[in-house]
Amino acid sequence: MLKKRIIPIQLLNDGRLVKSVRFDSWRDVGDPVKSSAVYNSQYADELIFLNVSRERRSVEDLQKIITDVSKVSFMPMAMGGGIKTAEDAAFIILNGADKVVVNSVAYSNPSVISTTADKFGAQAVIVGIDVRWDEERADYILYSDCGRRVENVALEEHIEKMLEAGAGEIMVQSIDRDGTMTGFDIPLIKRAMAVSSAPVIAAGGSGNYGQMRDAFLETDVSALACGSLFNFSDSNPIRAKAFLSNHGLNFKKV
Repeated sequence: MLKKRIIPIQLLNDGRLVKSVRFDSWRDVGDPVKSSAVYNSQYADELIFLNVSRERRSVEDLQKIITDVSKVSFMPMAMGGGIKTAEDAAFIILNGADKVVVNSVAYSNPSVISTTADKFGAQAVIVGIDVRWDEERADYILYSDCGRRVENVALEEHIEKMLEAGAGEIMVQSIDRDGTMTGFDIPLIKRAMAVSSAPVIAAGGSGNYGQMRDAFLETDVSALACGSLFNFSDSNPIRAKAFLSNHGLNFKKV
């Protein structure tokens, strides 16, 4: 049985960590280096950093923190936000990240995924997909550019294209649930799982361990990315794994 993963997701804005609600209403939650050191001591499986600056997003912003974070954290690290070319992705990996998260550019130029996967392996490429439920269409709508631009492609079609391009993982994030701590969007995760042959990371809505249990058990998702749960409660990866292990879920032993 493949082991499940719990991944703290950290949003970067001008060098600080922030937490959003539905991709809006930013709140400062600390220093990325200090936070990473804490997660390292709490045996998080991986870290995901996303640059969500509205003014400018570039790989240089990500590169600035890689060295300092690498000194205090020894878990795999994925970084995204501002990656526009295969050269950008290579820059991030060659500067110390284990994986890149590609989102907006994947819609217009999937060759970024192919080139990166060919050079570093599919396991080094996560495709992020930001999704919002649309009542009028009664369906999920995909968004890019930090949730500001609608992409006219179905969820299943986009996942299939990304896998064909060489993505090694899919991260599907509910904009509706982001920062609400109301639980994961189970139907959304199930739809992603039904079409993806690659591991799926689900994000958006983490509020307590019971919600994590339900997401894992009801969808068999590979990993859950959590932000608010760890930022705004006394929860941490150690406690989460202890709770979830009691429900038959397998995690890496540390």
